[in-house]
Amino acid sequence: MAVKSKAQRRKFAELLVQGKISPETFEEWNRGAGDAELPERLHPRKKAKSKRGAKAKRGGKAKRGGKGTRARVR
Repeated sequence: MAVKSKAQRRKFAELLVQGKISPETFEEWNRGAGDAELPERLHPRKKAKSKRGAKAKRGGKAKRGGKGTRARVR
């Protein structure tokens, strides 16, 4: 098989330096990619969504406490 991204190629090189894979295995995987321009990552990371949601986008006046803001008790 061949490496599919630059990140994967770096990971295999790290495993080779640590001695967890043989040089032959590394060369086999690296050779399979050939001279192709590989993407940095196969599946780019998604952007994090904001926690606040739609309320964070709305501008406007801040709520004030004061007369008439609480429910009246009869």
